[in-house]
Amino acid sequence: MTRRELPSDTFERRLGRLLIALTYVAVALLGVGVGLLLVGGISPLSGGPQFHPPEIVADLLALDPAGFLWLGLLAVIVTPISRVVGAAVGFIGRGERAMALISLAILGVIAVSIGVAIATG
Repeated sequence: MTRRELPSDTFERRLGRLLIALTYVAVALLGVGVGLLLVGGISPLSGGPQFHPPEIVADLLALDPAGFLWLGLLAVIVTPISRVVGAAVGFIGRGERAMALISLAILGVIAVSIGVAIATG
């Protein structure tokens, strides 16, 4: 006997697929970045490139390893944050106010942490 699928089950399944996809994208970007380092004769252990967000697109278009490495790292960082955002949306949709508030508080802590990191350079 199969139980009827609840809307929350569908939501969780879609969110899981998103997290899996983001993980694959992150791994692929990091793999391309490391591959380009090796093709360019640069050791991956020689230290990393500086983080310059406005240059990521230009680096990607120029096939510069830095663009792929930084975009891959950003994808790694965004993956768990997207899970918390997804949880907040799901809790709000189900009317679970306490859990939604906890999810939003976690997002607030993340936002403050990012703000402090940017401010302290």
